[in-house]
Amino acid sequence: MKFEILDTTLRDGEQTSGVAFSAPEKLSITRKMFEEVGIDRIEIASARVSDGEFECVKKVCEWAKEAGYLNRIEVLGFCDNGASIEWIKKAGGKVINLLTKGSEKHCRGQLKKEPKDHWDDVARNVRMAQEAGLDVNIYLEDWSNGMLNNPDYVFGMVDHLKDCNYSRIMLPDTLGILSPHQTKTLIRQMVQRYPDIHFDFHAHNDYDLAVANVLAAAEAGCKGFHTTVNGLGERAGNASLSSVVAVLHDLYRNDIPSDDDDNFKYASTAGDPHGSRCTNIREQAINNISRMVESYSGIGTAANTPIVGENVFTQTAGVHADGDKKGKLYVNALLPERFGRSREYALGKMSGKANIEQNLKLLGINLSDDDMRRVTKRINEMGDKKEHVTIDDLPYIIADVLHHEAPSNRIKLVSYMVSTAYGLHPQAVVKLEIDGQEYEESATGDGMYDAFVRAVRHIYRLKLGRTFPWLTNYVVTIPPGGRTDALVQTAISWEYEGKVYRTRGLDADQTEAAIKATIKMLNLLESE
Repeated sequence: MKFEILDTTLRDGEQTSGVAFSAPEKLSITRKMFEEVGIDRIEIASARVSDGEFECVKKVCEWAKEAGYLNRIEVLGFCDNGASIEWIKKAGGKVINLLTKGSEKHCRGQLKKEPKDHWDDVARNVRMAQEAGLDVNIYLEDWSNGMLNNPDYVFGMVDHLKDCNYSRIMLPDTLGILSPHQTKTLIRQMVQRYPDIHFDFHAHNDYDLAVANVLAAAEAGCKGFHTTVNGLGERAGNASLSSVVAVLHDLYRNDIPSDDDDNFKYASTAGDPHGSRCTNIREQAINNISRMVESYSGIGTAANTPIVGENVFTQTAGVHADGDKKGKLYVNALLPERFGRSREYALGKMSGKANIEQNLKLLGINLSDDDMRRVTKRINEMGDKKEHVTIDDLPYIIADVLHHEAPSNRIKLVSYMVSTAYGLHPQAVVKLEIDGQEYEESATGDGMYDAFVRAVRHIYRLKLGRTFPWLTNYVVTIPPGGRTDALVQTAISWEYEGKVYRTRGLDADQTEAAIKATIKMLNLLESE
């Protein structure tokens, strides 16, 4: 069985506070959803919103007609005596999703109508849409409350429409109030009572149960589901496209036993990654559409968002990386390659040898056990300082640890303070320990590092009576990625008594990296 997926990012998702897609953005999202993601249907707008929305729908429909997708473009319309129908028809649309009241409370409270009067109005608008050449789907707004409070109202409405020509009935949990058990029970009632009707389920995420409710609805016999990219939508949003697809592909079972079968054990279908696919969605394209919508909407996804979050395919603990290395012991069916991504192993204070080995494998670098121990120690130290280390930083760390460590430790940086203020020269106070004796000096400079070097020079000249090397070159390198917290590698060349010395420092702070390089240089001199 293939489930239909309708994506309503461009209509319901646009009800997210602060989100408004322009016409070019709606068109580019629509094209990508059809051509790359493989979506079945797209709800792109609400009728009669504005002149700008009319032009937007018109442009999307013009493209969809030429590309052969017009009958899969849908627009929300209202029971307004044909005004929405006319609006959609003029914009070039072919499908109206007619919004009706799916609960007696909404019917009486908002419309101030008797149920039968509203049902007659719905039937009339359905016939008008059909006569205008539009296909019709019917939204039963607040259906979940309707079923919980007065299911006879819902059944009466569907019965009243039995002679109308429509394609689907959409069942929204408008306020996101259902549990998975309730969803399965209520959907099953609809399916069993009306086996010939195609039902869509439209979930909201107020209790963080939207995706779970979609799975429950699928198991109860629902045939279509509404999603939004990145779970956009009013309040807590709608069911996320990425999660819905993953759950249906991996966890849906069409042989669910009765609720009282205590011996039932749930088994994933993910072992058959091709034969078990029950939607037309191409998983490889999910991450790209997520990034596009994230960019257009201005709403970022949390790093731990399932499937599309930045960190969800990153192993942090060293024991997990070790388990993966020894047989993929910490891997589930959600393989990152399915979604156009790759697994990563975090580098930080929790990193073990296995984390680093996994990253080195990707870089094609081999280290001895002793070198691995030294590199691991440095990465753990950086993690303790809350520095964010990435695979791009790793070659710089290796070079710093293995090739640019000071040959001795006779000179130690005990403490330092550098400061700068608008309109004032930067200042530095430095305390060094040289052969067990502490020395402290202060100085001003043209920059924070210059002030530091001047303070150290004062210690050498005034306290030790020694000359100090001259800086001849200063080069800063930042690993790729453009992060503001990226590690900085500072390479400094010094001249002392006709000889050139080159040292490097690595840190997330440029001044700190240069200071590290300076202390290395002083120890290099002491060793000679």
